[in-house]
Amino acid sequence: MTITIWLSLLLICLLGAMSPGPSLAVVAKHSLSGGRWHGIVCAWAHACGVGCYALLTLLGLAVVLHQSPLLFTCVSYAGAGYLAYLGINALRSKGGVAAKLAQRQSSSLLEAARDGVMISLFNPKLALFFLALF
Repeated sequence: MTITIWLSLLLICLLGAMSPGPSLAVVAKHSLSGGRWHGIVCAWAHACGVGCYALLTLLGLAVVLHQSPLLFTCVSYAGAGYLAYLGINALRSKGGVAAKLAQRQSSSLLEAARDGVMISLFNPKLALFFLALF
């Protein structure tokens, strides 16, 4: 591959990473409630999840998701269920992030990493993005 193809691939990935979505909300939540390290751990865990999708795409999973509407639907529902779980927990929390900051409560680094990985692995649009890219 030529250098122009690598640079265009880099530019596309950077633009995709900069676009806001549910992952930005999760990383911001952990950064605000737990501090810098929680945000960094959540962001790196999210990056590892995206890296897993890139690897699986290169190995052919995205083609399988594209060819099997049932599997794609199952992954989509799992992602919707996880987002609903996050939303219900946000609604049930007492006061949200502002109250946690006032009370000095924060989640553990393990919870930040779990949320970062889950938000990327349960996002089937990432698989379609990498399928279209590669």
